[in-house]
Amino acid sequence: MSRPIRIGMHIQPQHATYAKIRDTVARAEDIGADVVYDWDHFYPLYGDPDGAHFECWTMLGAWAEQTSRIEIGALVTCNSYRNPELLADMARTVDHVSGGRLILGIGSGWFQRDYDEYGYPFGTVSSRLDDLGASLPRILARWDKLNPAPTRRIPILIGGGGEKKTLRLTAQYASMWHGFGNPEQAAHKGKVLDEWCAQFGRDPAQIERSLGVGEKSPAELADPLLAAGVTMFTVHCGGPDYDLSRLKEWVAWRDAQQG
Repeated sequence: MSRPIRIGMHIQPQHATYAKIRDTVARAEDIGADVVYDWDHFYPLYGDPDGAHFECWTMLGAWAEQTSRIEIGALVTCNSYRNPELLADMARTVDHVSGGRLILGIGSGWFQRDYDEYGYPFGTVSSRLDDLGASLPRILARWDKLNPAPTRRIPILIGGGGEKKTLRLTAQYASMWHGFGNPEQAAHKGKVLDEWCAQFGRDPAQIERSLGVGEKSPAELADPLLAAGVTMFTVHCGGPDYDLSRLKEWVAWRDAQQG
């Protein structure tokens, strides 16, 4: 399966007004991004730890109405923060509002302040991954029960690079995998994911490989990441300024590659 090159943008919903965030999403769609993501946290991850911040899924519902072409999603939803049946229903609803453009990005969670401040048990890395593994089949089962059903088979993106649990869950349930690191690390994780796919009888080509490229340029990363099997390149765009010049470079590179 030959996949098209796609460009994502990760908007960090911190230290900015919602009007500024909404404008940034509109500009990203006009520039030609394929996907725009937010994140699922309750406090800023850098800068003033008590600075302005907005909730993930409420924002995705607004983006679904605001946009018309781009796919939208969280990079990534924290499995711990919502009952899986509720999350499935939320995703189905945003799927309908957007006309079938939602990606359900999900992971096991890691930011302890979110847990402590909002009253969720933090557990351990292992227990949170086990909880994610228990939630994914419940989400799929709920999608089969909902009326109306989702408009499409909602893509599940799993974020993280753990080789024993995260990549196994990706091989079992996901159609997208998002990782971090350099091209060598991406290639290694991709091989581990391929091995898990073989154990579950899945064609590895069914899983789109995505990587965060931070604020680096295509000249720095594009070719080695393509060689590592990555076809989704996600630019980070931190608030409150939201400089989209790097996004423009990656979109121009994508368009040149695809003629």
